[in-house]
Amino acid sequence: MAYQATTLPAAQAIAPVPHIQAIVQSCKDLLDEKQAAAVLDVSPGTLAVWRSTGRYKLPFLKVGRNVRYRRTDLESWLQERCRSTGATA
Repeated sequence: MAYQATTLPAAQAIAPVPHIQAIVQSCKDLLDEKQAAAVLDVSPGTLAVWRSTGRYKLPFLKVGRNVRYRRTDLESWLQERCRSTGATA
């Protein structure tokens, strides 16, 4: 039986490993509860309540026991909450 070399289609090609600088930068953008609370001008306890109740659907990550927030997620969440009128709904 002869061996025939095959190539993978582009869709199945292995993705390149992310550059180490990109990984380091993404870790710098992770904020702990105190830092995230400071960005949002709320207390860390308020963030804990929002997480447990799902009140505002603010994205967060669990790293072991630790909770982390992506700075970009906080900025996007704040942008979504901007209002141009006095309406609260």
